[in-house]
Amino acid sequence: MDNKSNFRRGSVELLVLHLLQYKDYYGYELSQTIKQYSDSILDIPVGSLYPALYKLIDAGYITDYKKQVGKRLVRVYYHIEKLGLERLEILINDYNETVNAVRSILNYAPDTGDETDE
Repeated sequence: MDNKSNFRRGSVELLVLHLLQYKDYYGYELSQTIKQYSDSILDIPVGSLYPALYKLIDAGYITDYKKQVGKRLVRVYYHIEKLGLERLEILINDYNETVNAVRSILNYAPDTGDETDE
């Protein structure tokens, strides 16, 4: 059984859109930024990141463009679109609602009195 939590896998779309609202990134840079700012807790391999980026492009949330870096290197950068900003707002609201609901459940402790329900 995989020791990594499935809970983190669904956050890629949210994290990518969040970062792209500030600047355009290329894939590896996105992966490393997520890893760095999560203290290596969220380590998204580039091989897992690109399918997520392609889905965001297909949905119209982001676009991509090529940029020459140096003499031979060409990088593909990703840019958030208006539709992506709208999607980000929805994801942030959903995330906050989910975190609050989970927190409420984790803070719940049943009354541990000796009384029995009859």
